[in-house]
Amino acid sequence: MSKILFLVNHDVVIYNFRLELVERLLADGHEVVISSPYGERIEDLKALGCEYHEIEMSRHGMNPLKELKLISTYKKLLEMVKPDMVFAYTIKPNIYGAIACRSKNIPCVANITGLGTAVENGGIVQKITILLYKYAFTQIQRVFFQNTENMQFFIDHKIAVGKHKLLPGSGVNLERFSPLEYPMGERVEFAFISRIMKEKGVDQYLEAAEKIKTKYPNTVFHVCGFCEQAYEERLRELTERGIIIYHGMVRDVKDFLKGVHCTVHPTYYPEGVSNVLLESSACARPIITTDRSGCREVIDDGVNGFVVRQRDSQDLIEKIEKFLSLSWEQRKEMGLAGRAKVEREFDRQIVVNKYLKEIK
Repeated sequence: MSKILFLVNHDVVIYNFRLELVERLLADGHEVVISSPYGERIEDLKALGCEYHEIEMSRHGMNPLKELKLISTYKKLLEMVKPDMVFAYTIKPNIYGAIACRSKNIPCVANITGLGTAVENGGIVQKITILLYKYAFTQIQRVFFQNTENMQFFIDHKIAVGKHKLLPGSGVNLERFSPLEYPMGERVEFAFISRIMKEKGVDQYLEAAEKIKTKYPNTVFHVCGFCEQAYEERLRELTERGIIIYHGMVRDVKDFLKGVHCTVHPTYYPEGVSNVLLESSACARPIITTDRSGCREVIDDGVNGFVVRQRDSQDLIEKIEKFLSLSWEQRKEMGLAGRAKVEREFDRQIVVNKYLKEIK
């Protein structure tokens, strides 16, 4: 049996989206070691039987001294743990973990969960990142991608040529996120479930909530997620006016979705495949989202929800009104169509099996 080391920048990356892989590895007799900054899910992972090594890491920014220190820290970790294989996730563990693995001749599998705003927007940061990826991935065993656009970016820039494979995002646990009964009643409830940041389309959602709530008083607009400081006052003001209900971080998304008729995700953030769209669809909830990579993979326009243009509040308002014009039965059927789609295309076991094939 093998010893597998996971390199991540946050405990949630493992617990929320790779738990089934960890459980399968342990069940098959492999040793699982996790390197991450400490978080509330670490104790749960240790209870499963994982070994844990804490690491300090800034998730954002590119301080050259800190980045060199991270490479050195990873090299020391590899010397101590002596893994047979490394699974890396998110940009810094991917790049610096791969560099450390190359120096120790340890197989490494990277997962591109999205390119990030700085890379997508071009400029000097994009050029530096491309050079780092090229250097880091010269001996990479495999690079998994969550959407075709990200994979094409690597192909176009000749990074890790011949090592690419496509995954259905992080997949979704179809048992945990089982279909929910569709809510009855006169009120129609919408939910924005995401980090409260500009690129996630929160401005468009809040503007639509103001307009729709005035015209359709029987609507409810929920906002869930960690709030960046720039939006605290705006959320407070809209809450006091009765336009939205802000819930902060929601620990149990499935339980929250019980009363929700539609998940709205007007993002233009460069991500792999949106987990909130996968989870909402698995729970048989219609979705309204943008026509961009990471979202368009989950939406069939007019079948399991509606597509909106990026950064277009008016289009979002029109699509919400279109949803409101549907009968209860039509909305319910949209949700069931979403469930059928994720069953066909996004079962997390697909992801688990592709990772298992990489273990030699």
